[in-house]
Amino acid sequence: MKLKPKEKFAFLQLAHYLARIDNDYGEKEEEIILEYCAEMGIENDDDFEIEDFSLADTLETFKTKKSKKIVVMELMILIHADDKFDLQEKALISQINDTFQLSGENLEFCSSWGKGVAALYAQGKLFIHG
Repeated sequence: MKLKPKEKFAFLQLAHYLARIDNDYGEKEEEIILEYCAEMGIENDDDFEIEDFSLADTLETFKTKKSKKIVVMELMILIHADDKFDLQEKALISQINDTFQLSGENLEFCSSWGKGVAALYAQGKLFIHG
């Protein structure tokens, strides 16, 4: 992921928000978020509070079309990590996509990509730990 430092922290906040939107923050979501942190070289925000989060302010952090596409693609991995695409998650990712002024086709592509990556991640874990 090639995000600017400020974007990395905003993305982490966004990932925490998305992971908790369905009131089912589980082990798989936490693993993916920790992978994001390792990949971006930043510390996890263990003190995330959903009440203190501003979606609008966070989304304003992402200025380029490239960074906006990266955000949607990576969030789709998180959405599909637990094999559930909750209605609240779907509404949120659609809102993000619309705010970023990306196409509906973009969202469909990213969803398919995220589902595939999440499945490959799960297979890799089984191979390594199984």
